[in-house]
Amino acid sequence: MSNLIVVGFDNAADAFKMRLALAEMQMQYLIEMEDAVVVTRDAKGAVQLHQAANLTAAGAVGGAFWGTLIGLLFLNPLLGAVVGAGSGALSGKLADLGINDQFMKDLGATLTSGSSALFVLVRKSTPDKVLEGLKSFAGKGRVLQTSLTKDKEDELRKLMEGL
Repeated sequence: MSNLIVVGFDNAADAFKMRLALAEMQMQYLIEMEDAVVVTRDAKGAVQLHQAANLTAAGAVGGAFWGTLIGLLFLNPLLGAVVGAGSGALSGKLADLGINDQFMKDLGATLTSGSSALFVLVRKSTPDKVLEGLKSFAGKGRVLQTSLTKDKEDELRKLMEGL
């Protein structure tokens, strides 16, 4: 079962840096994330989701490949590529993998202007090593929401809030 962790920051830079640190830990097999999204709220109050993967672009590339292949069968690969790229981009745009976008937008609307939140969906991790790797973020964030056990949430909260 995956755990959702949401950490709020006073600026967007810290959220992006933490997502990068977690991605580096994932390459070291210390954490396995299903999704990691930075949500920002600008000075005008607009909420933006910054996904780690661009699903629209990935869908377009995959669609173009399959469209070309199908187009070759019907002797019109260019038309097949165009139709495939369009349908792939549309399906990528409509795909909602990982954390629910509406949930992130709703929570993002509660942020103050100029602040951000990092939403992480963790499949599994080595908690002690992950917390060690996040020590540079001590005192920079606050835990907004988790589905962790009480003990693990308290450990994360102590680190992030510098308690």
